Amino acid sequence: MFKIASDDEFQSYVSKIQSFYNELMKPFIGREEEARVIVLALMTGEHAVLIGEPGTAKSALIRRSAQLLNARLFMYLLTKFTEPSELFGPLDLVALKEGRYVRITKGKMLEADIIFLDEIFKANSAILNSILSILNERIFYDGYSEIKVPLWSLFGASNEVPDDPELEALYDRMLLRQYVKPVSEDLWKDLLDYEWALERKMILEEEKIEPIMSINDLRVIRRIIVENIDLGGVKNKLLKLYSIFENKGVHVTDRRKGKALKVVSATAFLEGRRSAVETDLLSLKYVVPRDIEDFEKVTTILNEELKTPYRYLKALEEIKINVRDIANYVSSYPRPPLSRFLEQKLIEIYRDLEITRERVVSMIIESGDKNVENEGRQVIALIDSVLDNIKKRLS
Repeated sequence: MFKIASDDEFQSYVSKIQSFYNELMKPFIGREEEARVIVLALMTGEHAVLIGEPGTAKSALIRRSAQLLNARLFMYLLTKFTEPSELFGPLDLVALKEGRYVRITKGKMLEADIIFLDEIFKANSAILNSILSILNERIFYDGYSEIKVPLWSLFGASNEVPDDPELEALYDRMLLRQYVKPVSEDLWKDLLDYEWALERKMILEEEKIEPIMSINDLRVIRRIIVENIDLGGVKNKLLKLYSIFENKGVHVTDRRKGKALKVVSATAFLEGRRSAVETDLLSLKYVVPRDIEDFEKVTTILNEELKTPYRYLKALEEIKINVRDIANYVSSYPRPPLSRFLEQKLIEIYRDLEITRERVVSMIIESGDKNVENEGRQVIALIDSVLDNIKKRLS
């Protein structure tokens, strides 16, 4: 039954999930995007896969998220030799002698709220089929019985995108995907400081992480997301984006097209809004890509099609490069007096720069973004310096 969350309830849970997100990414350097993917998966009760080389904090992020939720966590590294009993628990031999088929599941995957499977695509067929039923139905089919599992979200990690058709079904059911890159060079110093502080803490003291939410809180949040977020204002734009993706060679399955709405809705909620706006569609960068090259392609399409700061910043960067070229060109002019032709050329450049200046001012106002404003002011200062130089040469 449809239930409207009161303003107090809505804002209370917005505050909780925002605090959770901030606390999750707090100790990690350059992992805001990965933390966001994990939070969106938890908000929607969906599953996610983190693709990238080892040593990029994938398992540490999942472990911390479980600690902050006080959730039961199961983590395991899969190989093609992994036995089902390692994940689901061994058979009870005493019960088997009595003619009963019972599995000992204590501490295993079937009792976990959150599951992290490293190298998930190395699962063999026996395990793969069981994982699929757990992902889809939250049920483990065990011989003659069905075991209902409490799983909330399953997270996988892999060094690469699977190319085996047998793994396609599993990969498609990981609604959120993130390509985890090594930390950029400008953050290396911060990374070293953090890692050293972490090593000292592990040796000198034991870090205690206090839960700030629970799985029950996530249940309420998921209900609010599907019942209280208005998506009407973005559906037409979403359909247009799907069409653009197809035209650009990025295929989105029907399942993912529909489920993406949950992620868009969760993004709006994470920003504290009851109605989704176009910028919430940026979360499609976690849903649409399939291959590694798709991640950058999809992000570029979204930034070009949506009213995002990136779009303005990219345009300002191009303007800055052009203005610098013009500045060099003007500086190469001979000293006055100039020929009639050169004077006319400078006047044309001057008028074009004035138009460009007005355009930059409009971009600053239109974007409403501080980063765009700061970059825009730098471009305006550069334009003004070129205009002054042209004035001097014309005088």
